Amino acid sequence: MRFLIGILFLISSSFAQVEELKKEAEKLKQIRDEIKATYQKNEALLEQIKKEKQALELLKKEIEESKKKIQDERYKKLAKVFEKMDPEMAGQKLSKMESAEDAAYIIFNMNEKKAAAVLDNTDPIMVSKIVKILTRLKEESDIKN
Repeated sequence: MRFLIGILFLISSSFAQVEELKKEAEKLKQIRDEIKATYQKNEALLEQIKKEKQALELLKKEIEESKKKIQDERYKKLAKVFEKMDPEMAGQKLSKMESAEDAAYIIFNMNEKKAAAVLDNTDPIMVSKIVKILTRLKEESDIKN
């Protein structure tokens, strides 16, 4: 009889362990499903972020192109102003400019004869800087064409 009670006790405790294992398996399945759902949600967010990044990069490129066009127009207008100046006065103005880059872009957009006359009246140190920049601009221009 004791033996039978012992067997019944073992069977009942085995059933309890099986039920506990079933509960644990169900919890693990729920956790797995939650992780899978979170992963899918994160994948969708990542895809959205990639699309937004592409849109921002395109917008940035458009802004940079617009900025360059505006700056090019500015240099063309300044070049016309410098062309109308007396070469000596224009050379003095270029010599005093803080940015050799700006001076080079102005010269780049000027008529060659007038630009040469202005450079003849520009400080030699500034002319050296301008020529280096003009050389680079010419190379870039040749590459584009």
